[in-house]
Amino acid sequence: MESTRTTVESQSMPLVIHLARLGRRAADASTEAGGLRHRHLIALTLLSGNGAMSQQALGEVLCLDPSSAVGLLNDLEERGLTTRRRDPADRRRHIVELSPDGDAALASAQARLARVEDELLHALTPEERTTLHELLVRAVGADRPGCTATESQPAPHCD
Repeated sequence: MESTRTTVESQSMPLVIHLARLGRRAADASTEAGGLRHRHLIALTLLSGNGAMSQQALGEVLCLDPSSAVGLLNDLEERGLTTRRRDPADRRRHIVELSPDGDAALASAQARLARVEDELLHALTPEERTTLHELLVRAVGADRPGCTATESQPAPHCD
């Protein structure tokens, strides 16, 4: 019986799931009706960090099939948060970039989420929060080609 208890106590997944659930609820509660969804924020963050990129490359980094990527990009473009243009070097490709409104919306969302994170992780010191972030970046990016995180960018959710 002791070995089962030790095994369960050393598993982090239940805590990660619970923390994610709490974070998602708090983030959702802080979002205005019709506001940016999580997948919007990830796409805008990638464009902000990487600059303009092809529609196909963005879809691959987001781990989305082409039709889902187009739907996401249509939504972002309709909101005026991104722009798409034909690649002059290859007219079959579309280049996606963050618009000034997208940059402003991303900055606002990041500030809102920073407040949510401050509340959620209030029990941790700044050093512990930095360590947690570094560990999560490593864990999320592990063994997922095309679905990796960097220090400045979250990894997308890959299904």
